[in-house]
Amino acid sequence: MNAATRQKIVMAAMELFWAKGYQSTSIADILARTQVHSGSLYHFFPGKQHVLVAVLEAYRDGIEQWLLAPAWAGVEDPRERIFALLNGYRTQLLASDYAYGCPIGNLALELHEPDPEIRELLAANFSNWVAAIERCLVAMGDRVAPGTDRRALAEFILTIMEGAIMQARTHRDIGLFDRNVGVLRAHLDQLESAAKARVEGE
Repeated sequence: MNAATRQKIVMAAMELFWAKGYQSTSIADILARTQVHSGSLYHFFPGKQHVLVAVLEAYRDGIEQWLLAPAWAGVEDPRERIFALLNGYRTQLLASDYAYGCPIGNLALELHEPDPEIRELLAANFSNWVAAIERCLVAMGDRVAPGTDRRALAEFILTIMEGAIMQARTHRDIGLFDRNVGVLRAHLDQLESAAKARVEGE
């Protein structure tokens, strides 16, 4: 039993939970995807919920490597980093023909009453995402209007992203995603304009 086998199981489960959902994925599905013996899986994970814990921990710990770094490669402006991250979800929607949305959002919607450990891990993943956006807003400095609650704005951007994905997948129309992101861009334009006007008025 080695760490590579455990990682193989976690990565396979991650893909299956994203594509099929947690409830619709069986241990047999994970075994078929990984081609490992059931004894190897149960050595690391007594049950499917333990696999889910490992998947959520992997998302939590891998946000920089798997999500932020690819989205932000070559993008220096902190404001445009926000939109680059959102565009990553747009790309996934189109590439998968609307099959794949946000994996954490999908699980949060599917698991209506998760146990405390699962709920805390879902919350931690959302909090990490919000913190990354908040860092972008902080890095914008005086480009953002004074008094703006940057944490609340970052939470609002998460809400826009999740809602835009949900609507686009339901309607199978990327226009819904684009219009939501367009409203966000207009809002940030207003915040920047207010900040600029304040500086010019001083």
